[in-house]
This record gives sequence, C-alpha cells and structure tokens, in this order.
Amino acid sequence: MTQTTLPPIEHPTLAGILLARAADDATALLFEDRRWSYRELLAEAAVRAAVLRHLRPEGRPWHVGVLLDNSPEYLFLVAGAALCGASVVGINPTRRGAELATDIRSTDVDTIVSAPEHLSLLAGLDHGAARVLVAGSEEYDALLAGHAGAEVTATPEALDPTTRLLLLFTSGSTGAPKAVVCSTGRMAMIVQLNPLVLERDDVAYNAMPMFHGNALMASWGPCLRRGAAFATRRRFSASGFLPDLQRFGATYVNYVGRSLAYVLSRPEHPGERDNRLRVAFGTEASARDRAEFERRFGCPVVESYGSSEGAVAIRPVDGTPPGALGLPQTGYAAEVLAPDGSVCPPARFSPDGRLLNADEAIGEIVGIDAAARFEGYYRNPEAAAERVRGGDYWTGDLAYRDQDGWFWFAGRTADWLRVDSENFAAAPVERILARRPDVAVAAVYAVPDPRTGDQVMATLQVADDPAGFDVAGFATFLDAQRDLGTKWAPRFLRITQDLPTTATRKVDKPALRRRLWSGDDPVFERVDGAYRPLTADRTAALATEFERHGRAHLLHGS
Repeated sequence: MTQTTLPPIEHPTLAGILLARAADDATALLFEDRRWSYRELLAEAAVRAAVLRHLRPEGRPWHVGVLLDNSPEYLFLVAGAALCGASVVGINPTRRGAELATDIRSTDVDTIVSAPEHLSLLAGLDHGAARVLVAGSEEYDALLAGHAGAEVTATPEALDPTTRLLLLFTSGSTGAPKAVVCSTGRMAMIVQLNPLVLERDDVAYNAMPMFHGNALMASWGPCLRRGAAFATRRRFSASGFLPDLQRFGATYVNYVGRSLAYVLSRPEHPGERDNRLRVAFGTEASARDRAEFERRFGCPVVESYGSSEGAVAIRPVDGTPPGALGLPQTGYAAEVLAPDGSVCPPARFSPDGRLLNADEAIGEIVGIDAAARFEGYYRNPEAAAERVRGGDYWTGDLAYRDQDGWFWFAGRTADWLRVDSENFAAAPVERILARRPDVAVAAVYAVPDPRTGDQVMATLQVADDPAGFDVAGFATFLDAQRDLGTKWAPRFLRITQDLPTTATRKVDKPALRRRLWSGDDPVFERVDGAYRPLTADRTAALATEFERHGRAHLLHGS
C-alpha cells in the first residue's frame, strides 16, 4: 500500500481550470485542418453553456446526451457543461436498438445532440429524450447564433465540486455497460494529479472515442494542466495514425486495448520514426505490442491500471519488472485480497517460472479506504453496492503480487477458471500464449465442462489465413513452455482473424463465451496433447454428454 492522502490541488472544479485559460492564446485544439486557441475554445464553450442553460429542463435531471464522433463540437459541449453545471452523457454509437435505448433512458437524458450520420440509430427508439438536436443543422446553428458572444463565466453549480459533470459508460467487456458518475471535482483532480505531465509545447494525439473515459481523462485532461494542445480525429484509423502524428506534431498518444495491435498490423514503414512522440500511455496492450511499438516508432510505452470509476490507480515506477503493473499511485492504496477480505500471500514460482500458488496468490485488486472516491453508477445502486465493502472499493479485477510487492494483472473476476478443482486466472495463460510469433492476440476464457467446472478455451487472432495455422506446431510450443500450469493448456482452440471487441477495442469475452465452439472459424479440441479439428460429429457427441450430465443449458453460453 501507499499513502492515501492526495496532494493539494489549485482548482477544485473543471470550471476553475478552464477559466484560468480563458485569455490563453496557446493552441488548445487541433482537428483536421483547423486550430483553436484556449481563448477561442472557452468562447465556444461559453456559447454552449448558454444554450444548455436555455434548454435546461424542469423537474428532471439536466442531462445532455452526446451522440457524436470525436469532433470539436463534442469538446465544446463538455467544456460548456463544465461552465454551467449540466451533465454530459457519452452515448456509444456502436450500440443498437433496445440496448441503445436503454443506455439513453436509464441515464435520464433530456436533450440529445447528434450528428446527421447517427440519426438513423435513434429512429423508432423509445429513448425518452425530450428533444434531438442535430449538430450542423439550421436549428442548432440558430441556437448557437442566438447566444453568440456569451460571457465566459461559471455558474455557482459549476463551481461546486460535487456537481455531476459526466456519465461515462463502462466498456462492457465483462457485462452490460454501466454509467459511471464523474463529478466536476473528480475530473479536476484527474487533470491536476496525473503523473504524466504535458508541457505547453506538447501535443496529445487522441483517436479513442470521447464517450469513453480514456479520451477525456488520459488525453484532454493532461493537456489542460499546463496548456498543451489536444489533437483528435473523428474515428480511429490504423492507416491514418502515422500521417496524423506527423501532421499534428504529436508528442503523446493514448490508447486502450488492441489499438496498438491495429497500428502494428500495418506494413512497417521506413518513416515511422519520423515523429515527435516521447510517450504512449494506455492499458491492456500486450507486452509484445508494446515492445514492437517502441521499436518501430522509437517511443516508450507506459502501461497503467485504472478505470472510469477512479478508486484505484496503479502506475509503473522505476524498477517495475517488464509486464508488471507497478505500484499504487501516490495518494492511493491498494491490496490484493481474497474473497474473505484477507490479504493474499505473495506469488511463489518454480525455478522454471511456473506460478505455484495461483489459487491463494491471485485475488481481487481492492482500493483500501477508497470507497468515497467511487461516485457510483447512475441509477444502479445494486451494481455500485457490489463494488463497496466497508470503506474499500473492490475493482472486479484480479492480480497477484510478487515477493517484491509488484502488482501483476491476472484478468477480470469473470476470468477465473476452475479446472479439475484447480482455480487459476486467464491473464497469465494469455501472456504465455502470446509468446508465439504468429499469435497477434490471445484471449483465454472458461467454457463449461460436460460434467463439472470449466474447460480452458483460447481464441487466437492471427494475421494469416486461420486455415493455415500450424496447430501441431502450437501444441509443440505449449509443451515447451515450462511455466504453463498443468491445467492451463487450452482444451478448445479457435483461430480467427477478427476477435470481437467492444467500442473501446477491448476483447469482448462475453461474446466469445456465448459462441462456445460454434461459428465459421476453425475450432480444435486437444486430445492426448494434440489438437484435432472439432467436427460436427464430435460437437454432437459433446452435446449428448452435456445432456447426460444435466448441463445442456450451459451450451447456450453465458
């Protein structure tokens, strides 16, 4: 654990941080071929604040749903909400139908600001919003014109640190997305206490969607601290990544999940090192992708652990072993706890590196005395209660600590597997499978055993034709991995070129679990140490075995 007292901050709200830059002519925003200074950004934000005050509803929450791709308008609305006390609800444009309607209705959105290309998503939905405004339409432009020249100021509500600023949906990588509450006070702390400091001559390049916390908290936020520039593009593009770095003169880039893998899937280009990058910062990239990105782009990659809920932050520090998360950030305390709340013992390893005590060493990452920092899930007290025990915040993520105290990620609580009465986590298995050069990404997860417990299934994303994957060579590779636990080798193996992902490019394991061994991808079963194609006859035999043991219902996935 580390100290839990947060350092003092100058501005208790995001409004205060923004107002301090109202006369700053340094570059604040770069988008396509346009530039806005901080003075110009604040003027635009003041107009949006005036419009939002004009539209403020009576008798219901002041929630503005933003259904836009990354754009200046998105940022103007967030900054405008920070000045007037409204709340921005980031709406995920990859959601559809009833799920999208639930996202909007469950967050009590009163006004939706949408782009023309997303209007079809709302057609026929019972989303409950009072109005839908279309950015760029005559109606919207008239509203902006009617409040042109609005004073750059903040309302009393905006200067209250407890005012709700953002509702940010979780990525949905382990279940249905939940709307995380972020007050203007918490956003102000994120801006001022981020250990990655961007200076005025830095340019942060963001291609992560702004409806997700990473874009606002790990890219735009650090820019505000000392007046760096924020550059963004409408949607992520692997082919556009290098041209954007060079056009904007980016010195910093943020990412989540498989974003680096997409960039690295592009053919290597001799001009990749022709950039100003000094750091890339993100979460959940594989060790191989981080090393390859550093080699190709000449830029160190810093991994971190955190979440939109904001109760735990673990960062690498000097001496952090390769692959480890690091230690809790100053002002945060964390432990790895067993379900009964006891501290898990350190991990023990065999001489060949195999984790010997996974059952007792792996536990849940818990923010100690951090429950007060978690501001809840909007209108979802049940889900929030699952995270809080006493004054502690239980993250739902697994880890272990080595003998030196370093934290190592071990997956989600949904990533626990129980095979032949042995418990272990997915992430250490994934790290081993990803050593094989022809495996771009390895996703390991539990599928039901016909009799009891689980079996291990892995989906491997490969660059070449899945039909040509060398399964015999893969089996030989597994036999050579001396740190692979005796129960860890995948029983079932799916080979694909297209892993399902969430909108923030995290692997969608619930979707993989629902597929089981169905679908068009080649699927193999390990029998006597070798992988054999899972035929229709064998699939039927498995179904019969599940039925015989009263577990046929598990074949519907989970």
